[in-house]
Amino acid sequence: MSETKPQGLHTRAIHAGASPDPTTGARVTPIHQSVAFVFRDVEHAANLFNLDEAGFIYSRLTNPTVNALQDRMADLEGGVGAVCTASGHAAQMLALFGLMKAGDEFVASNKLYGGSITQFGHAFTRFGWKVVFVDPDDPDNVRRACNERTRAVFSESLANPGGTMCDVQGLADAAHENGVPLIIDNTLATPVLCNPIEYGADLVVHSTTKFLSGHGNAIGGVVIDSGKFDWSTNDHYSHLTDPNPAYHGMSFVDKFGDLAYTVYSIAVSLRDLGPTMSPMNAYLTLNGIETLPLRMRQHSDNSLAVAQWLEQNPKVEWVSYAGLPSSPYYELARRYCPKGAGSVFTFGVRGGYESGVKVVESVKLFSHLANIGDTRSLIVHPASTTHRQLSDEQKAAASAGPEVIRLSIGIEDADDIIADLDQALEISVGE
Repeated sequence: MSETKPQGLHTRAIHAGASPDPTTGARVTPIHQSVAFVFRDVEHAANLFNLDEAGFIYSRLTNPTVNALQDRMADLEGGVGAVCTASGHAAQMLALFGLMKAGDEFVASNKLYGGSITQFGHAFTRFGWKVVFVDPDDPDNVRRACNERTRAVFSESLANPGGTMCDVQGLADAAHENGVPLIIDNTLATPVLCNPIEYGADLVVHSTTKFLSGHGNAIGGVVIDSGKFDWSTNDHYSHLTDPNPAYHGMSFVDKFGDLAYTVYSIAVSLRDLGPTMSPMNAYLTLNGIETLPLRMRQHSDNSLAVAQWLEQNPKVEWVSYAGLPSSPYYELARRYCPKGAGSVFTFGVRGGYESGVKVVESVKLFSHLANIGDTRSLIVHPASTTHRQLSDEQKAAASAGPEVIRLSIGIEDADDIIADLDQALEISVGE
């Protein structure tokens, strides 16, 4: 008998984690809008609370609709498990909560989304966590920043807003040489364009709000566990390896092996922090993912056409898109994102801050709002919005200077997108 051929990406985007409802026969995953779930008997309840049996107790922890999305994301990213959260920021918090204690440090890219820089550099300090920001273009910067208190390395695969590409394998090597995991935010690339786990990433996070749901209608986040990092390789992660007093002295690593981090994130992190994804948002995201491969192809094709047009426009000073041969990140994008460099990128408009503000106020097809990953084309001026809270130095490092405009190219006709930018630039930038 011949071996079963692995299913393709399009098939898994539709079927992974979901099957017809066994009770009703419903083909679409139902919205299980229930706070709690009935136990079969006392023994069943005890087994669930002791983590001796998988199942559903309370929707802060586990829910059938959310579980289907977790299984789908683990499948698409090549992980052993996943945990959904209320937002992308909640996913970042959850990802680190399983690794950090007060006094610990982590190393992060300085090219992150502005909200992440603020979360890492300000909010997380109240947990006693310290972040060290470095330029990820050179993995040696990570090596130099790591010390005995470092517990993780964090970077975006494709960076928001600059559309730059990181060397996932290089960062993984630097992290592993220091005995810590690499966390990659794969929101902009999605598993359609990039598979960080294949190149050494240990954990992958997403804001499911963006391309995964894809329609601007559902907030959420997810953390995917590769199952490949050995948490017992050193004493950094004692809450995963040592006896846990809340579970009668059980060690998560001893009991769950490569699923230790995933189970801990549900049984402890979600239990105590509570950033739970709603069943409705899980349902909307499951439906969105079904068309993800189709949408990402159109997003990427449109973006390349728009970037090429902008690069030739005399009213534009520069374009930062990893899909352009002129980009210093072009070869990295070809390696890690061979199907396309995504749809979020920046360009610098001639005339600086004032011209940038006028462009976003002059578009008609584009929507001026603080989101990315929608079917619709979106535009924002980061210096006056998403990165407003950063210093001038941080804005420059994050590719969010005064002349910068961020685009999230949708799946409309490329000619219509270009025509809208053309008329906005004509209005906004002098001869």
